[in-house]
Amino acid sequence: MLKNHFKTSLVFTAVLGLVLSGCANNSTLPRATVQSSMTTSVDNYQYLIGPDDTLTIFVWRNPELSGSFIVRPDGKISTSLVEDVPVSGKTPTQLARDMEQILAKYIRDPVVTVSVNGFVGPYSEQVRVIGQATNPQAVNYRQYMTVLDLMIAVGGLKEFAAGNNAKLIRSTNGSQRTFDLRLDDLIRDGNIAANVDILPGDIIIIPEAWF
Repeated sequence: MLKNHFKTSLVFTAVLGLVLSGCANNSTLPRATVQSSMTTSVDNYQYLIGPDDTLTIFVWRNPELSGSFIVRPDGKISTSLVEDVPVSGKTPTQLARDMEQILAKYIRDPVVTVSVNGFVGPYSEQVRVIGQATNPQAVNYRQYMTVLDLMIAVGGLKEFAAGNNAKLIRSTNGSQRTFDLRLDDLIRDGNIAANVDILPGDIIIIPEAWF
């Protein structure tokens, strides 16, 4: 009886090991997709539509086709004539031209204008601050935003933040670069020379000081 129980335990242990081994082999998660912003300079910034944006689409002489639309989490909208129109990642002007091509199948020579309300934008355009900021968060980018503007938005540094060891990570054209920031000099000492421009998609990491 004891011998059979011992054999059963060995078999169960072996099977459990195989199951766990199989789970371990299949537990690798895919890497996150990091999209680079289309903006490479503060002077060429154009706002891109993103999920949760509210769009006002006006079709000239066709009020029944005009209206207000909220961009869904999948980056699409549905209109009275066309469902599942992809809009995320486009400028309002690009979307207006796309809507004209779509509506041309139903009406003659459509003229469309698109305006945006409740700006959110796509994730690739948001600026993120993590680590020892007072309120780490993602912030909607605005043209000519600087590090100082961003630090004001997140409430500045925590007491034990190592601001002069902060890093700025920027993805451009599929490659990633890291820059040093001097946030203590900027915020605590008022050294404006330490202020730099921010671009959409930038990530700022603020470590904790070690004493």
